[in-house]
Amino acid sequence: MLTWIVMTAVATFRRAASAAALLALVGCGSATAGGGGSPARAKWVGSVIRTPDGGQLRTTIYYGPWQCSAAFLSRCERKCSAQGYPLMGCMWLADIKGDWQGRYLFLPAEAGGRLAITHCCCDYPTVSNGRQLREKWKNAREGFRRQWGSEFGEWPSTNGVNWQGHHIFDLAHGGPPVAPDNVLPVPQDVHQVFNDEYPACYAPGGKWLMPGPARPYVD
Repeated sequence: MLTWIVMTAVATFRRAASAAALLALVGCGSATAGGGGSPARAKWVGSVIRTPDGGQLRTTIYYGPWQCSAAFLSRCERKCSAQGYPLMGCMWLADIKGDWQGRYLFLPAEAGGRLAITHCCCDYPTVSNGRQLREKWKNAREGFRRQWGSEFGEWPSTNGVNWQGHHIFDLAHGGPPVAPDNVLPVPQDVHQVFNDEYPACYAPGGKWLMPGPARPYVD
């Protein structure tokens, strides 16, 4: 049942992408439970939406960044090695939590799951067309927000100011600027922390190459 609702949450969170694509994005995915650490830096609670099976799903996003667990670091190391680059670090950016209510075998049922959003900082070269990639994102940004809003409710904002669209695989190293599974809405202060920490993740010998706990935050 847990696996089923995780897959439902994936399909709902990014209907435009396959579940396999999102699982690849988050480092093969995870069903984690919040625990053991301090409160998340920020969180977003979405509106309740109907699922194709007649149930209801609410999505919550918890924001880090946190150091990756040993398992995530190992996955990143394999990924970077397969691409021909050494691993410099791994950032656990956020957790997407899905809470489902509906019926199973004709009886009331509840279930839930989480997916970790991580980024492997392989020793990628920086790209020369970073400005063009950013302009492509700027030109598509409003349409992207509208599409996101049609699926999950209005794009998050604070005091009327839209949250930033954070590129998980960053544009400076060639991340796709408008791929649906590469952009996450992030509050401005958290986005600044992400931007400040990305260079450290790509630098040798930093904290982002050290393993963190399997459960880095509490709900």
